[in-house]
Amino acid sequence: MTENDEQQDEKMNCGLSVAEREILQVSLGGLEDTMPPRAVWQRIEEQARAEGLFKPRSTERKTWFLGVGMAAAVVLAVLNIPVTQVVDEGEQSFPTVPSNEVLAGNSGGQGLNALMVQSQQIERSLRALPGQPSLVRASTAATISDLEDHIAAIDYLLNHPDAQLNPEQVEIYWRERVRLMNSLLSLRTAQAQRMSF
Repeated sequence: MTENDEQQDEKMNCGLSVAEREILQVSLGGLEDTMPPRAVWQRIEEQARAEGLFKPRSTERKTWFLGVGMAAAVVLAVLNIPVTQVVDEGEQSFPTVPSNEVLAGNSGGQGLNALMVQSQQIERSLRALPGQPSLVRASTAATISDLEDHIAAIDYLLNHPDAQLNPEQVEIYWRERVRLMNSLLSLRTAQAQRMSF
């Protein structure tokens, strides 16, 4: 290193020692908390404006963004309103508890086999539908999830070896499964039709 470099290092190394730093902190802590006079702040503001540190406020830009945001919200609201009015014509529902006549007239399990076949047909129909869209209403997604959870719970009861269900209970659960599967199929079909428009 040259002498010039050493002199520059000495000038740049102006750090305080630990003792000097503590003395400085105590001295600064002893100062009163007073605000500088208004004239000082005005001079600082004038200097900042002269140096271009303050940018003029643009209210036009804010109102423009506000207008575009409002227009976008209106467009999204209009797009989310269904074009045709949805009228609930009453879903087909299967009784969850079969009447005594059905239970008495049931010979061996023909009704149960018919329910199993019907359930398989509905499952095939569900698999044939296109996948769920990436954008779904929250209420629709919640309803689909709820139906799928109920179906899964029934499947668990029907397939669990420790459930020990009697034949009447098995048929009741299969009827409920078919009813829920029909509801799910109706909902998914309506969803697929909305996607096609």
